Amino acid sequence: QVQLVESGGGLVQPGGSLRLSCAASGFRVRDYIMNWYRQAPGKERELVAQISKIGDSTYYVESVKGRFAISRDNAKNTVDLQMNSLKFEDTAVYYCNSLIWGSSTWGQGTQVTVSS
Repeated sequence: QVQLVESGGGLVQPGGSLRLSCAASGFRVRDYIMNWYRQAPGKERELVAQISKIGDSTYYVESVKGRFAISRDNAKNTVDLQMNSLKFEDTAVYYCNSLIWGSSTWGQGTQVTVSS
């Protein structure tokens, strides 16, 4: 069974850091493009970061460049999102995603709240 489970969200002050982790089962993360999306209240879900399956090339939405870093641990079969210098506008539910065997697969999401 293909499954994605996110963890690591929480409440953090502006300027702080969080590390999100996405644990995959039923497939190997190294074989697929892996994505982190987020959805803030009243807004559409947006792609935040992506890591390729070959060469580990990455993509970041402009608003997080230089602050977020996506990485993959093939031994643990996880994909992490290191988030630094967090801002109020980073508050959202963060989702792990991948297209597995033609089906867009999502985790349940983890809440990140940036507040003073």
